[in-house]
Amino acid sequence: MNYNMPQGAREAEEWLQEIEAMSVYRAFEQVVDGRHKRGVRYSVAQILTLVALGKLVGMTTPAAIAEWVRLRAQWLKQVIAWPRPSFPCASTYSNVLRTLDAEQVNQVLAQFILRVAATKRCGEEPSRLLGQEEAKTHVHLALDGKTLRGTLGHHVADQQPMHQVGLYETQTGVLLKEQIVGEKQNELSIVSEFLTPLWVKGRILSADALHTQKTFCTTVDAYGGFYLLIAKGNQPTLRDDLHLFFSEPPTDCWDWRTAQTFGKGHGRLERRELVATTELNDFLSSNWPGVAQVFRLTRTIERSGKRHQEVVYGLTNLSPALATARGPSALATRALGHWCDPFRRNERKLKDGEQGESSLTTDRVMWGAIPHPLGERGNAAPSR
Repeated sequence: MNYNMPQGAREAEEWLQEIEAMSVYRAFEQVVDGRHKRGVRYSVAQILTLVALGKLVGMTTPAAIAEWVRLRAQWLKQVIAWPRPSFPCASTYSNVLRTLDAEQVNQVLAQFILRVAATKRCGEEPSRLLGQEEAKTHVHLALDGKTLRGTLGHHVADQQPMHQVGLYETQTGVLLKEQIVGEKQNELSIVSEFLTPLWVKGRILSADALHTQKTFCTTVDAYGGFYLLIAKGNQPTLRDDLHLFFSEPPTDCWDWRTAQTFGKGHGRLERRELVATTELNDFLSSNWPGVAQVFRLTRTIERSGKRHQEVVYGLTNLSPALATARGPSALATRALGHWCDPFRRNERKLKDGEQGESSLTTDRVMWGAIPHPLGERGNAAPSR
């Protein structure tokens, strides 16, 4: 199957109508072209613009993108001022993409989308862009890893399974940075690539339990960021301490804050309850730098008359005042945004599936020597 029509296609169409096509082209002009000038018929910016447009409407392979472009040739010539009488064939897309730096392409695309989002927030008051540094403050970023579909089970002999780690905004879904984990590496070995002042300062970083480590907390706190982590089997002492405290709180516990949120969808009803406290700060501070509060998040799911309950424990260096700046349930919302919200997590999985990650990897559409699916461009799709 070379194409599909994802549910977000209509939203993508509306999103595209708000953006000048040439502005997308100008953004891609920043991408370095590693090809020899001789024989080049199409610029990198032209190729990437067509790829991005094709991906946004559900095309999942170079062949599908080429066909979609061919059927809309007259329209494309108008909206992007196409200078040639013809358009690229499928092999041209593959050949050009293979020469590019995937990380650079992703950074250019992410910065472009963030600029569009910032401009949209400012409305008809461009002067407000001068204060966008404030808008960066406390933006929630999630560090998440996955093994790319299409690199397990049916990959070619010389292709190793690829694990990809990405840093993305939970609100917009925009991927800001990514890294492929090497064959003899794991996520912990490359986490320092993401924990830099550029990404950490003034932002909230959540990550899977694998990253609930003293070094992670130390780095984030030192760079002026805020960590939001959960405790599981890799930190049994921390998990047991939190479980004991919330199960049997002391009688003189004066800080005991609760918040609830509710959700409905996919045939189920959810109730999420968060309990937070600062009572353990002194007890935990020697091992968990900057800790400002701990929490218990309980998620109760009812479906078809059956009830299921999940409980996770966590900690953060967000003070109660900062954590609840957007309302008493803000901390619960942020926690759910990374681990427990099935709609957000399924949305990102859906994007990967809709954009044909597996088929593109199998077709050997590569960025250099590393399988790097065109499904990457799916991160341009607007979050619902």
